[in-house]
Amino acid sequence: MTANTLMVQGTTSDAGKSTLVAALCRVFARQGVRVVPFKPQNMALNSAVTADGGEIGRAQALQAVAAGLEPVVDMNPVLLKPTTDIGAQVIIHGKARYQMNAVEYHQYKTLAMEAVLASHQRLQQQYELILVEGAGSPAEINLRERDIANMGFAEAVDCPVILVADIDKGGVFAHLVGTLALLSESEQARVKGFVINRFRGDTALLQSGLDWLQQYTGKPVLGVLPYLHGLHIDGEDGINPLETDTKAEHPLKVVVPVLPRISNHTDFDPLRLHPQVDFQYVGAGATLPAADLIILPGSKNTIADLRWLKQNGWPEAIRKHLRYGGKLMGICGGFQMLGQRLLDDLGIEGARSEETGLGLLDMETRLLPEKQLKRRQGVLLPGDAVCSGYEIHAGVTRGAALQRPLIRFDDGAQDGARSGDDQVIGTYLHGVFDTESALDSLLQWAGLTQVQGFDYNLERERQIERLADAVEQHLDMARVRSLLV
Repeated sequence: MTANTLMVQGTTSDAGKSTLVAALCRVFARQGVRVVPFKPQNMALNSAVTADGGEIGRAQALQAVAAGLEPVVDMNPVLLKPTTDIGAQVIIHGKARYQMNAVEYHQYKTLAMEAVLASHQRLQQQYELILVEGAGSPAEINLRERDIANMGFAEAVDCPVILVADIDKGGVFAHLVGTLALLSESEQARVKGFVINRFRGDTALLQSGLDWLQQYTGKPVLGVLPYLHGLHIDGEDGINPLETDTKAEHPLKVVVPVLPRISNHTDFDPLRLHPQVDFQYVGAGATLPAADLIILPGSKNTIADLRWLKQNGWPEAIRKHLRYGGKLMGICGGFQMLGQRLLDDLGIEGARSEETGLGLLDMETRLLPEKQLKRRQGVLLPGDAVCSGYEIHAGVTRGAALQRPLIRFDDGAQDGARSGDDQVIGTYLHGVFDTESALDSLLQWAGLTQVQGFDYNLERERQIERLADAVEQHLDMARVRSLLV
């Protein structure tokens, strides 16, 4: 087997693959091992821009941070960004290449595997250890043909596999035994042990089940990881529930609509964690609560999501919110929605279409094939609060509103717009809340008079360390290391 590659697969989505790989990246990095994360194929609307100017899944960018590395495209060579329930944008080595439906992509997987193996080979030449994250479950029998995400990849590179299951979901033994039973003989042999994730309580109560599992399958349980209350690290795709400490007595109330194709919702994690912010996501059919600030998020299908906003009564609620002195912000697709018109005459997001915007900023956006992928640093205007982040968008926006920009970048370029009364602002910059100075400035603009400093990057680092400590304590690391020799 390939000594420097270890793969973590899961019995289900959200079993804990991303967090376990992130934790192991930090554990091995602390020991001086040159370790790198890798995910052959990811399907997610949360993405990040890499140091080499490409786009990868957000989870791999976080795992890179855990490993002490800058993210690069080889860490996630294939990224699928769904635009509809049956279609997705296909990103190969960081660049958007195709728009495919599910059947078309299934046929394309043979070529996608070539990109996957090329990236894996390059990483092998640079690092001592590659920690690989699978996708979904290896037991999805309808997807096993031409598989590049789980056992298809593990077989191709001949690497050992750890199988993780989430006991908090229930049925953990059925998940593990059932998954193993649906694998081929060679794939079963490849599974070297199990990890049970998110256990609450005394592990002594679990021991009889662990003994049965090992006897029945002949495979060891490598560890039982505890449920870590209050743990928060960047979400791979879905919006995860958040446990937070008690908020300040008079918090700033922030509301974000959960668009059907919401993207990069990790933009809002600094707000969700901030002790002075009462943050709330609002879904379809829900009444818009009283708020100080409404933020329209990014979208992978901006016109369709703008129509969804209209169908759910958001334009009227936003106008009322503004009449009562509330503030409004748009990020990326949400910024585009604030203008007069959105035009997709080339069918970038699907069928050719156009839609009237919310009309709150004098500008319009046309979607074009070439996606903007840039890391950025600059200052918020007016003032000099430092901000940084990244752009991922296909639209080009023009109009008089851009003459009052929100951000001036270090290279002299400008971004975003501010209304004449500064009640409405917008930007293409994802991650704009991550920098403490920008976060403070934007909270003050939204109405928070005395802002308590909050360093989101320091908090992320603290959470990664906490996760790594728990894994190092509860996982049989000696056995894990034995898989690599």
